[in-house]
Amino acid sequence: MAWILVAPVLIIRLLTSLYPMIMTVVYSLLDYNLIHQTKEFVGLNNFKQMLSDFSLHTTLSFTFIFTLISIILHIVIGVALGLLLNVQFRGKKFLRSIVLIPWALPVIVAGIASTWMFNKDYGMVNDLLFRLVGIKLDWLVAPFSARIAVILTDVWKSAPFFSILILSGLQSIEHEVYESARIDGASKWKTFWYITIPHILRLIVVLTIFFSLWRLTTFELIYAMTQGGPGNATSLLSYIIYTETFKNLNLGYASSISVVLCLFMVIIALLGYTVIKRLRY
Repeated sequence: MAWILVAPVLIIRLLTSLYPMIMTVVYSLLDYNLIHQTKEFVGLNNFKQMLSDFSLHTTLSFTFIFTLISIILHIVIGVALGLLLNVQFRGKKFLRSIVLIPWALPVIVAGIASTWMFNKDYGMVNDLLFRLVGIKLDWLVAPFSARIAVILTDVWKSAPFFSILILSGLQSIEHEVYESARIDGASKWKTFWYITIPHILRLIVVLTIFFSLWRLTTFELIYAMTQGGPGNATSLLSYIIYTETFKNLNLGYASSISVVLCLFMVIIALLGYTVIKRLRY
């Protein structure tokens, strides 16, 4: 009876999740190109092509850089902001509300707004830089500065949500634990390092896993801000998959990149699960 009751949900999940994954793996083994009207079995040729695709190598390196730096900034800013929001002060509820405004914005809106903010001539960021140090940068024209702009926008957009989740973990710590540490003469730094961090470490690891997976699949921000440019400097794997699928109509090659992206996500999830199992709290 139990299986009969859950069968409709299982069937829906199989059709909407498992079937597309299986077909993606199948297509990755085909030379499936709608422009050339080909659909032939080529084995691992698509994956071999990836080894010699230098534009894809650039995309892979930036995907790694984007995910790593973004996650580090999410952790640092998220924990710091979570600690600030956990302090008792007047206007705390109002501050918690406005902190979530960037996260509540649609990613496309945030991306388009960021192109204006980083504009060389009338952007808010350059205006601030000019007032402080007297310089203006062509943020979205030079590869290095475009990458910085994309990463900063991503952190501005998602770090507030990360901090709210950290705040929920901070509020689960019993106040008596801090009182005992204060009576024993522990400094604020030792209290933070030996009480706060161990209690929220599991939460940080879990959030790191999920936010890393979300960073790997980031598409809308790149689409709205840079279209992968200048050149291929800010292109991520998800954007390359979109380009190969809907612009080049090369479904076989796009599927092979999707398989590689899925493998990266599985590796991150397994590493995170291993770390979680070893944590004491």
